[in-house]
Amino acid sequence: MYLTRPNLRGDDVADLQVHLAQLGFNPGRIDGIFGPQLERALIDFQRNCGLTADGTLSQVTLRELTRMTLTTSDRHLVNEARDLAGFDEIASGPLVLCGESALASLLARALATSFDVHDLTTIADDEVARYANAHAAATVLSIQAIAKLNGIHLQYWASYRSHSRRGEQLASSLATGLSMSQQLPAVEVTGMALPIMRETTMTTLRLEHGQLPDAALEEFSAIVSVIFGEVFHR
Repeated sequence: MYLTRPNLRGDDVADLQVHLAQLGFNPGRIDGIFGPQLERALIDFQRNCGLTADGTLSQVTLRELTRMTLTTSDRHLVNEARDLAGFDEIASGPLVLCGESALASLLARALATSFDVHDLTTIADDEVARYANAHAAATVLSIQAIAKLNGIHLQYWASYRSHSRRGEQLASSLATGLSMSQQLPAVEVTGMALPIMRETTMTTLRLEHGQLPDAALEEFSAIVSVIFGEVFHR
């Protein structure tokens, strides 16, 4: 395995990310995508082992990786430790909005007073991910109105191998603020491995809501704007 265009994807890539992270080499998020950060981590590992540092998972590299991988049950991933410790700074790029909801346009206007907001509500999710990555976005917020949905769903990146602590913290902060409103329904926070979260390299949230009156949407927008300001301008 090595860096290609398009990137290699799959559980074997995720396994490589986990092994490197357990050994202290930071491959980025455990998402099963062989991108530039995973290549850099693999090269660092090869250099440390005196192997040919070409970023290719050859049979020789695989044998050395398998030999050195921790065998204890208490395994820690360096990327999650860095995330928890706050070593990886939040990108200072734009805040990207996408999805299909009247709330998106309200938020775009409200957040524009404090953030560089890029409104991509007419763009497909895969294009949004490429755009956000290319522009080093600070956060992506995907908003979707679902007519039959009862309540508000907030989703952050999580798979069976890892999850985004920053995404979880941001979703929890939003849920706390929204739950204090008398006009808005109950809020549910869930970790998900949605495609747009897998493809973006920054914190990405998915916000789903049912039908809401205009007054509730206005309050919804105001609360989200305040929470984003508190989180990103500390």
